[in-house]
Amino acid sequence: MTTDATNEEPAAWLRGVIELAAAAVLAEGDRHGYAVAQRLGEAGFGRLKGGVLYPVLARLESEGVLSSTWAAGEGGPGRKVYSLTDDGARWLAAQSTRWGRFAERMDQLLSTNVQKGRAR
Repeated sequence: MTTDATNEEPAAWLRGVIELAAAAVLAEGDRHGYAVAQRLGEAGFGRLKGGVLYPVLARLESEGVLSSTWAAGEGGPGRKVYSLTDDGARWLAAQSTRWGRFAERMDQLLSTNVQKGRAR
């Protein structure tokens, strides 16, 4: 077991939810990858490296959850801007429901064992 002095959640937890979190950010509006990472950081997910986020965005795009366009950069190179597709919005709604059920089960499991004094 590892602990982190920065109070950030374990990286393994983020790996399990990064697709859902990225899609939720893009439901707020279109963004380029760096802006998605910034928003996730603002939401408390810590600092994401491009090597973690960009493959996830590419996978979601290949699955039809996201689409992308190239936008001209202001004084620099163009940027790939991601958007949630209509199918992606339906996927996000379904995953949100599933997440709620999963979180309830996990909360129940943890609270049951903590109450019984099994968590040390």
